[in-house]
Amino acid sequence: MNKEAWSKKTEEDLILLIKDWLRQTGRTQSELCYNLNLPSARIQVLIDFLKKDFIAGGIPQIANRLCEIEALWTEDIDGISKNKKNIELNNAAQLDLLDEICEDLSKINFNN
Repeated sequence: MNKEAWSKKTEEDLILLIKDWLRQTGRTQSELCYNLNLPSARIQVLIDFLKKDFIAGGIPQIANRLCEIEALWTEDIDGISKNKKNIELNNAAQLDLLDEICEDLSKINFNN
């Protein structure tokens, strides 16, 4: 079986998938990174982490990882509701959020 290679397109698609998934679940990038035990909530740290999963097992490996996190959130193992969780955003995560907002705004045509 021939595995698909990591590419810039794969990375871009994965970023879009994660952003949409987080919106749908009502979670944040910081919560995801926290649950993955990552040292930072920056998108590049997250992508580098998931790239290792991709190399190990392709998209199914990434899907399994994200399903594990969603199950954790659904079960609320720590007994803490997501509304009461207090995960501090570090400066880098705030800059990522600002970059995402600017990117989203750049796609809007304000001339209409």
